[in-house]
Amino acid sequence: MTGILFDLDGTLLDTLDDLTDGVNHVLSQFGYPKRSREEVRRFVGNGAAVLMQRAVPQGMDWQKPLESFQSYYRDHCQIKTAPYPGIPEALKALAVCYPLAIISNKPDKAVKKLCAQYFPGIFALGESEICPRKPSPDMVRLGMKQIGADRCIYVGDSEVDVLTARNAGVSCLSVLWGFREEAEIRAAGGSRFCANPCELVTDLENMMKEME
Repeated sequence: MTGILFDLDGTLLDTLDDLTDGVNHVLSQFGYPKRSREEVRRFVGNGAAVLMQRAVPQGMDWQKPLESFQSYYRDHCQIKTAPYPGIPEALKALAVCYPLAIISNKPDKAVKKLCAQYFPGIFALGESEICPRKPSPDMVRLGMKQIGADRCIYVGDSEVDVLTARNAGVSCLSVLWGFREEAEIRAAGGSRFCANPCELVTDLENMMKEME
């Protein structure tokens, strides 16, 4: 059975404002300069630890800010966050024919909280001690196992997602409404693109036909 796995941030949910607010809340706590929304957009994609390493001034401690960020964001991750227009409808249509799962480099508790609200009933997995973050293929393999898929298409918005799909040996569809530009995704090896959520179902079904 062929399943479809999705990244979360920048693919299904626009989380950038809540991430920016969380980062800046913590930076202010520690007396560090705030970051712009565009800077945070560039910092995300590799998990909370990398996000805070990039956000704090170079050479400064980032581990205590990371702990504060994880605690704050867990309770403030649903203030401004929302699905991209057309995404709920696309997932509903796809779920009729394919098993779906969501895998993310966000902390597992935040992933499960967000997905329970916006995408109930879809298996969701985030970074944890037992599941390393992407581009490790572990999340893809676990997601496929949980939904009973022996092959899949992985949908994401970044170079990390392209590398994840490659490491897992699965097909990849890159969306262009997220946190990375097309040129960056192509530089990582991305070759299949979806420009708009309203085209997502058609693009995935075309890829399914090619896999038959």
